[in-house]
Amino acid sequence: MKEAVVRVLAESPLLLLFLVAAVGYPLGKVRMGRVRLGVAMVLFVGLVFGAMDQRLRLPEVVSQIGLVLFVYTVGLASGPGFFATFRSQGGKIGALAVLGPLAGVAVAVLAAKSLGLGSSLGAGGYCGALTTTPALASVMELAKKWGGDPVVGYSIAYPFGVLGVIAACAIYSRGTGGRTEPAKKNPPPPLVSRTVQVTKTDIADKKLHEVRTAHGLDVTFGRYARGGEIHMANAEFALQIGDALTVVGTAEEVERAVAALGEPAEAHLADDRSHVDFRRILVSNRDYIGKPLRELRLPTTLGATVTRLRRGDVDIVPHADTVLQAGDRVRVVADAHRLDMIAKTLGDSYEAVSEIDVVSLSLGVAAGLLLGLVQIPLPGGLSFSLGLAGGPLMVALVLGAVHRTGPVVWEVPYSANLTLRQVGLVLFFAGVGTRSGFGFVKTLGQPSGWVLLGAFAVVTLVTSTVSLILAHRLFKGSPAQTMGMVAAVHTQPAVLSFVRESTGDDQAELGYATVFPLASVLKIVLAQVVFLFLH
Repeated sequence: MKEAVVRVLAESPLLLLFLVAAVGYPLGKVRMGRVRLGVAMVLFVGLVFGAMDQRLRLPEVVSQIGLVLFVYTVGLASGPGFFATFRSQGGKIGALAVLGPLAGVAVAVLAAKSLGLGSSLGAGGYCGALTTTPALASVMELAKKWGGDPVVGYSIAYPFGVLGVIAACAIYSRGTGGRTEPAKKNPPPPLVSRTVQVTKTDIADKKLHEVRTAHGLDVTFGRYARGGEIHMANAEFALQIGDALTVVGTAEEVERAVAALGEPAEAHLADDRSHVDFRRILVSNRDYIGKPLRELRLPTTLGATVTRLRRGDVDIVPHADTVLQAGDRVRVVADAHRLDMIAKTLGDSYEAVSEIDVVSLSLGVAAGLLLGLVQIPLPGGLSFSLGLAGGPLMVALVLGAVHRTGPVVWEVPYSANLTLRQVGLVLFFAGVGTRSGFGFVKTLGQPSGWVLLGAFAVVTLVTSTVSLILAHRLFKGSPAQTMGMVAAVHTQPAVLSFVRESTGDDQAELGYATVFPLASVLKIVLAQVVFLFLH
């Protein structure tokens, strides 16, 4: 019976893929104490299937496609935040990306020398302990010249290279009080709308954008009433004593705005929708996607003011430099008779934003893959490349920050980005798991297998511990951001998936994207250093 099942699965890789996903995904939602592996559980189910028989291994291209989709979509979403963070904290990022993997190098070399391991086994184990496939590829090139099979060490170390970091992050999260409930149960503060009566003489004749800047107010203004008439407000509107003005923002920011402008009004202007009205509109017109509100000049071109923006499940206070993305839902204030025209202009089509621009996605991924192929020379005759992970991620970070180039919009709609990211993770985990399972179990069956596993496990734990301490002390960010950076030091999507599932915090992905490119490059170099030092 077993042989028949194995034969069917071996002859049908697609059946194997979807079976691994169907078993792993629901198991990932099961909590083990305070820990839930999420999509990463697909990796371990793949290991189980792969351990059953060496024929149960998905084609390598499955995991490659998954990895490319994942890193590319993460890069697009993280581009603007990555460059802002790198400009302000580049030195700290460099220290984390260097010192964490370097600590692993010291332990790997010491363990290899103590156990009498060859250069291929030691360097391959280092790559597995830090779960870096591009580094393994570079070591395999060296092994072609001097002999050995680094894949053996890699297959031993890789599973704990994932589990060990997840365990370290779980302990850190528990110790720091990191949130383990989904983000939707702890949403950001909602936006509210209040009407204020302008009574402060020091702001008379000042424009709204001047008042907002002078007092550091994170609010928007929707409409104003003067002389019994209600009109749409915009940044160039000059205030007068006695004006009534609607203010939109978080409750705290609105209270600050009311105190700066005057006092609460008795009537709320938004209740009168006879002349000036509002509507929530979905942004789907490509002409408006990837451009900041400052450039679009909506008050002038459409006679509309955007008072709030909803992206995903979060309401955002829009500013002049806020860039519209496909799928954003904007609340616009305008003359009632213009709202239909404004909705048609912005698109307001769910069908349009549900479609992925295959051309821009393919061009971006292709550019990333080409960059990943470039061989960059190093002293001593060595070289490295960014590979399937680093190349697409670097290109995506740039394109995500650029937003669009002429008519080409690089960004993927928010919902589509999340879907592609999840599909990519499932493909990557299923492919890597099934391909590593049999070799892992076979090696452990040998007398020295557990010794090697223990040695490489120490490499993983030392690297993750040093990285957690450095990230926590250097950046002092949220637990999610700290653990996201550690996931990047190990260049491990499974760890990022665990952090994202357990904290529900988007800062995990920003931390990951910030450190990942530099960590990927450095580990490629360090893995070759380990090989040459042990040779």
